[in-house]
Amino acid sequence: MIFTETELSGAFVVEPERLADTRGFFARTWCAEEFEGMGLNPGLAQCSTSFNAARGTLRGLHYQAAPHAETKLVRCTMGSIFDVIVDLRADSPTRGKWTAVVLSAENRAMIYIPEGFAHGFQTLADDSEVFYQISAFYAPEASRGIRWDDPDLAIDWPQIEECVISERDNAFPLYRDTIPLTDRPAA
Repeated sequence: MIFTETELSGAFVVEPERLADTRGFFARTWCAEEFEGMGLNPGLAQCSTSFNAARGTLRGLHYQAAPHAETKLVRCTMGSIFDVIVDLRADSPTRGKWTAVVLSAENRAMIYIPEGFAHGFQTLADDSEVFYQISAFYAPEASRGIRWDDPDLAIDWPQIEECVISERDNAFPLYRDTIPLTDRPAA
């Protein structure tokens, strides 16, 4: 696998290294030893799939609060998505910053999202399916989110005419309202 660190410390784009022949190719998409060798969390508690029927479907920005924080490895297995991560870690120099990558069935790239990040995506094609490998079990009481259209984050989402967003995702608080007062950066 090929690991390329993003501008957000600890978050990586992971690409399968293809071994090709006349039949097609073979590629490893997960290896605990390789992830551990890169200093990444190799823990795996569960896997999930998200199917999205319509282009423009937006999910996020989701995260689980400590002590149930999750590391995720996300891949688009069908269709295409604009995948966004936001660094929420209090001790991070990139706190409050976001980055995005296009994940698709065609490019087969994945994004490794460390604990302490919010995650969301917008589908770029109908019938897009997203596969998650997750380090922690889902804890409903720890489920949190940040508004996808937060003006302070200013995420440059794709301009898609028909956007499908859940009421829950539209009701999430702004980033500045999720930071405890004692933990806010000085103005």
